[in-house]
Amino acid sequence: MNQINSYITQHQDRFIEELTALLRLPSVSADSAFSQDVLDTAEAFAAALREAGCDTVEICDTQGYPIILGEKEVDPSLPTVLVYGHYDVQPPDPLDLWDSPPFEPEIRKTELHPDGAIYARGASDDKGQVFMHIKALEFMVRHDALPCNVKFMIEGEEEVGSTSLSAFVKENRERLSNDIILISDTGLIAKDVPSVTTGLRGLSYVEVTVTGPNRDLHSGLYGGAVANPINILARMIASLHDENNRVTIPGFYDKVEELSREERDLMAEAPFDLEAYKKELDIDAVYGEKGYVTNERNAIRPTLDVNGIWGGYTGEGAKTVIPSQAHAKISMRLVPHQDTDEITELFSAHFQNLAPEGVRVEVHPHHGGQAYVTPIDSIGYQAASKAYETTFGRESIPHRGGGSIPIVPLFENELGSKTILMGFGLNSDAIHSPNEHFGVWNFLKGIETIPYFYQYYAELSGK
Repeated sequence: MNQINSYITQHQDRFIEELTALLRLPSVSADSAFSQDVLDTAEAFAAALREAGCDTVEICDTQGYPIILGEKEVDPSLPTVLVYGHYDVQPPDPLDLWDSPPFEPEIRKTELHPDGAIYARGASDDKGQVFMHIKALEFMVRHDALPCNVKFMIEGEEEVGSTSLSAFVKENRERLSNDIILISDTGLIAKDVPSVTTGLRGLSYVEVTVTGPNRDLHSGLYGGAVANPINILARMIASLHDENNRVTIPGFYDKVEELSREERDLMAEAPFDLEAYKKELDIDAVYGEKGYVTNERNAIRPTLDVNGIWGGYTGEGAKTVIPSQAHAKISMRLVPHQDTDEITELFSAHFQNLAPEGVRVEVHPHHGGQAYVTPIDSIGYQAASKAYETTFGRESIPHRGGGSIPIVPLFENELGSKTILMGFGLNSDAIHSPNEHFGVWNFLKGIETIPYFYQYYAELSGK
């Protein structure tokens, strides 16, 4: 392991060149126009796994995009680490808000990233973070320093709900058997503050449609006499929160766990600069559920947000119509004990009950997932914490993330193993947004740190 830094220094230009080649591939799983690019990206990641030293690599067909399996076996008696990641990316829209084209990677130096950051869609979520693991494997294989068996599973549908993954995992339990699952699809509290994500929120994602008249109508002839679906939808959405910004769906909070004052005080020890947070987002005030601070609202409390809303005429100029339909996409982030299917049913019943006469409401569930918590007394957590401490020179902090990775509970249910969330991104990486980026320092720090996880996990396992 004492050769890892010199190896990174020697090969860092190549690492960055290889990553930028992957980032040029527009693997947008949500848009069928990019289907060939998604398949090409699967081939590219499979080639990277072979080059890094995997004994076997297979591109496995599914009902959707393929799943890549790679394996490097050292000794069957040693523990096995399963690395999960995804090669698909979010759509880059709106394109006009990017400072450089989303699939033409560009390295720019910033105040936060004096060594530069790679700007491209997928840089942090999740191509850059998956590629850290591949390069860490390369180092360990070439230096005969791999103390565990390793399996890779990299999918191409994470950004659209991992539609094919559940069936694949159930059909391949033996091939995917492992002692611990390692994922880097999360981030650090701050660039100089190592942290292990110990909790994820669940998700319920729905699309709603409000339908009024059977066609778009002239707003002069029919305005005030026929229900306007956009007006109705806006009123229904507004009613989903009360004056304290709590969700008004009956039963929504029934299973929400209230953390103790001691637990909340421990969370508050994590460094957080509210003024810097507001400045980075260019807002003059934060917003959310009364009685909770920002880092509680985005981690331990459930939420409901409109992710998109449309209807009627949105082109240039004016068109005076009452639209036939209005639509919205709504996501609910859930906390432990809230069941995604139950919450989706509660939302559907409540939203349909909100509709006045004169309109029809449809609720179409998309994807969802359960919340997840990793115990901090597990050897997986301890190995990750010790690895961070070795390379950062300071103790890591456990924290709960606000995002969702629905496949994590699936893995535990089907494979019987815990997941360690060991990310190296930052909240400021603009994932899912224009100008997504990943710090070069963060990328290389991940390659440096990951091999230590293997070392400490093998030691703590006693195998």
